[in-house]
Amino acid sequence: MATIRIVNPATGNLEGEVPNHTVAQCLEAAQKASETFTTWRATLPRQRAEILRRAFEIMIAEQEQLATLIVRENGKVLSDARAEVAYAAEFFRWFSEEAVRIDGDLRQAPNGTNWLAVTREPVGVALCITPWNFPAAMATRKVGPALAAGCTVLLKAAHETPLTAYAIADILKRAGLPDGVLQVITPDPPGDAVAALLATGIVRKLSFTGSTRVGSLLLSQAAGNIVNCSMELGGNAPFIVCDDADIDAAVDGAMIAKMRNGGAACTAANRFYVHTQVLDEFTSKFVKRMSALVVGDGMTEATTLGPLVSAAQQSRVSSLVERAISEGATALCGASATPAPMHGYAATVLAGVRQHHSIVQQEVFGPVAPIIEVQDIEESIPLFNGVDHGLVSYIYTRNHGRGMRLAHALETGMVGLNRGLVSDPAAPFGGVKQSGLGREGGHDGLLAFMETKYVSTDW
Repeated sequence: MATIRIVNPATGNLEGEVPNHTVAQCLEAAQKASETFTTWRATLPRQRAEILRRAFEIMIAEQEQLATLIVRENGKVLSDARAEVAYAAEFFRWFSEEAVRIDGDLRQAPNGTNWLAVTREPVGVALCITPWNFPAAMATRKVGPALAAGCTVLLKAAHETPLTAYAIADILKRAGLPDGVLQVITPDPPGDAVAALLATGIVRKLSFTGSTRVGSLLLSQAAGNIVNCSMELGGNAPFIVCDDADIDAAVDGAMIAKMRNGGAACTAANRFYVHTQVLDEFTSKFVKRMSALVVGDGMTEATTLGPLVSAAQQSRVSSLVERAISEGATALCGASATPAPMHGYAATVLAGVRQHHSIVQQEVFGPVAPIIEVQDIEESIPLFNGVDHGLVSYIYTRNHGRGMRLAHALETGMVGLNRGLVSDPAAPFGGVKQSGLGREGGHDGLLAFMETKYVSTDW
């Protein structure tokens, strides 16, 4: 069987191999998932919940091993990987609790002629496609609610980071998940296999996290069989520093919002809008913090910024910075790539950036922070909203009322108000415009894998 080689982005070393599944093998997995769905959907909610709870406990007990695996295949620093495992495990705990709280409704029709009974049922076989940047969390955020709802799952892991997906599948098996309920598939390139799966009529749910371009393509493919779709797509988050902001707090928040996972996050702050009155103070303090980050192997204690996942991603980030400088921006720190075999890029702050610059109009997905000076925050709302994406925004102001008014004016699905982190398993995660469809996490995340059935009756 053909295999996919997994290479450490910091060292270039081979970390492992996984099967490169053919289209036929993926279709066989789908058929097995369809057959298993009949029994899994009938499994009692409490039993499904206890499997997820045991998986949570195993993940926490094996946090260090999983974190090390993530560093080896993804490149992020060990502290980030540990945090990801803890976050990922929480989705299993949260949805173990949601599995026994699948709601319904019973009420009398307004005219009194009948009763309206509303129930929830699992949607069916779910194809869950995850990216490379959070190989554990993106998997559990989809698999957790799907299993809780009673769906069977085909987990298509990113070819850069499939080892974590296989590890999570093994954890679920040890937690008691029956064979065939979750299957990891790793076709590379994946296009033909995914298209074939969507064309079978077996897959009834598509949950995708990735680029807007690929998401748009998948939506068109899913349309043929009217497949239920959830899309968590690109981001281009504004980070807004008001004239009345606590600058030290804003810098702390900026380091989290920008540099979590080395900037390779859809929630990463992508555009920094800083009021004229606090521009110098914020910029100098931010540059000092960014300049102190050390690029290196994520397993090394001195490293505070891991490499990008591949040479292609490193080249892409370098090109974005070079173009921004050619358009008139100034690099205050960083703006340099590490030599092969490491795919690193130094933490970079760009000043003198304008709204029309290319780096503002697209997702960076790396450790680069463009700063745009604004003279009036409220009048700049069209700038904040002036991109195609709308996943998350960040606001720093001492005036909470002002912050809430700005939050309501921003065209994003989530807002961090005086916070640099918004992700929480108990909260609905998702965006508007070209950032996606639907929500993950919270009770909404469970309902995304369920269909509503209404029974009209009279007794």
